[in-house]
Amino acid sequence: MGDVAMDVDAQPTLKRKGRGFQHDGGREQELKKEGFDSVDEEGSGSAQRSVEGWIIIVTGVHEEATEEDIMERFNEYGHVKGMHLNLDRRTGFVKGYALVEYDTYKEAKTAIDGENGKDFLGHAIHCDFAFSRGPVGGARVQQNGGGRRGGRR
Repeated sequence: MGDVAMDVDAQPTLKRKGRGFQHDGGREQELKKEGFDSVDEEGSGSAQRSVEGWIIIVTGVHEEATEEDIMERFNEYGHVKGMHLNLDRRTGFVKGYALVEYDTYKEAKTAIDGENGKDFLGHAIHCDFAFSRGPVGGARVQQNGGGRRGGRR
């Protein structure tokens, strides 16, 4: 057999995996806003509509309050589309909060303004939107995974 000449690269290309070996030096990239649709909801920038309607959370509800008591109180501000009152399994009493759903932002906002801080069966109740938007801007995309599970599997 004869000698076989081999071409040897001066700089071999190494593919490295794991943290710290990203092609961009590990920098996080900013989101490009022009690629996303903007959704304008009616109302202020803090409240967000759920899939079915505008839901407000009522806290400080008396433990012996009934669905009828809450429905009667909140029907004054518009048609209540739905209402959920959680009960404690052990005691059978109300856990202290209720979710009230309205069709429109205006009805929900009027109910919040009208009932927040008012007395209801001897307790001061507090009302606010159940869903709200987080701060606008400042969102970043993580490159390699992140979160609890990490980037590699």
